[in-house]
Amino acid sequence: MDTKQKRIRVLMFPWLAHSHISSFLELAKKLMNHNLYVYFCSTASNLDSIKPKISPHHSLSIQFIELKLPLLPELPSYYHTTKGLPTHLLNALFKAVEMSGDGFATILKTHNPDLLIYDLHQPWAPTLASSLNIPAILFYTASAAGPFFAFHAWKKLKGEEFPSPEFYINDCFMPTKSSRNEFGRTPPDSSNTEKTFQAFRHSLDIILVKSFSELEGKYMDYLSILLNKKVVPTGPLVRDAIEEHHENEKEILEWLTKKRKASTVLVSFGSEYYLSNKEREAIAEGLELSEVNFIWVLRFPVGDKDKPKLEEALPEGYLERIGERGLMVEGWAPQTKILQHSSIGGFVSHCGWSSVMESLKFGVPIIAMPMLMHIDQPLNARLVQDVGVGVEVKRGKDGSLEREEIVKVIKQVVGEKDGENIRNKAREMSNHIKIKRDEEVDEVVQEINKILHKGGLKIHDKKVNV
Repeated sequence: MDTKQKRIRVLMFPWLAHSHISSFLELAKKLMNHNLYVYFCSTASNLDSIKPKISPHHSLSIQFIELKLPLLPELPSYYHTTKGLPTHLLNALFKAVEMSGDGFATILKTHNPDLLIYDLHQPWAPTLASSLNIPAILFYTASAAGPFFAFHAWKKLKGEEFPSPEFYINDCFMPTKSSRNEFGRTPPDSSNTEKTFQAFRHSLDIILVKSFSELEGKYMDYLSILLNKKVVPTGPLVRDAIEEHHENEKEILEWLTKKRKASTVLVSFGSEYYLSNKEREAIAEGLELSEVNFIWVLRFPVGDKDKPKLEEALPEGYLERIGERGLMVEGWAPQTKILQHSSIGGFVSHCGWSSVMESLKFGVPIIAMPMLMHIDQPLNARLVQDVGVGVEVKRGKDGSLEREEIVKVIKQVVGEKDGENIRNKAREMSNHIKIKRDEEVDEVVQEINKILHKGGLKIHDKKVNV
């Protein structure tokens, strides 16, 4: 008999974004250490990029399953991923995924997993699984505080004061008719609100959240009460830096090694946000005036015909003026290897959740700079500041970034004495993560076992510490 048939089989179905896929993949690696076999489902565009990064050891227990999306005229197959996807095509990608239900049903029937772990943006997936008697649970790859804030607001819980007054959203971050947000990528009208509720409501007994109790314990408790389901943290799920390989990493790390301890900031705004000209100019001037060393990872949409050359995208004479104090990296950089380097003293971040987790794992304080029209990022920035591991860069009344504010916050977090508490708190969070290691995943496996037990199944856990 095939040995994998003796093991519990889990089908993992992440949304088609890099941060979601990497979070699911890290959880898959943890689960296989508990003797689970994982089917990992995504499009060819995503699978082709992650297959080479899987070690021979992990490939024994993780099998990749291709999800074929219907071909839409405006969405060629190389855009079946959010990586490099032009913003105006995001709705088309959502549409294509929703139209792939029949193909996903075939995958479920063919592989017949014991459990489905699905993502927020596929609320229809657990319904398909249920029709085949396959239990399904949601893995939410962002902050627990975010959905709690949203559900509390959307449900309009009368007579209840919101328990965390530090959480609020300035008007400049509120979505408009043409904007997108984390919960459905469109303004929170009734249909998208309902889809989001469905994703949480259809999760059987538990909801997995990429977080840890020292950071978000009270918000996980709030969310659990609100949804009447147990919220189970998975831990930060940060990819091991050893597994990261970038063609330019040698040059970057050699440059970084020449800098003093904690004297340099990493500047990066995630894989799916592209700075406007005004934002880019304000950040460039802020970094120049701050007088700190920096590595700035700058990205432009894939296939953009109007993509400027690096020199043209920056203020005139900028590269000459910053000299060896700054290193510009276009495209991708080994973020975890940079963050764990002793020369890094701060992270200028959009506060995407994966970036927050990486920063805290390595004890790096955050200069929080959430981007417009992304509801999750300003909430994450609020959390970072409330917990004391970073400071948010305040925007002007019109939502603009101001170079003076950028300079002030960078200097506070990286150099000034009154930023010592922030730096200490970031190191404290890192220590919590190191001490707990895989305790959260152990609890995840226990909760999954309870669900499987209802169907007469059990995980035969022969945990291997790798």
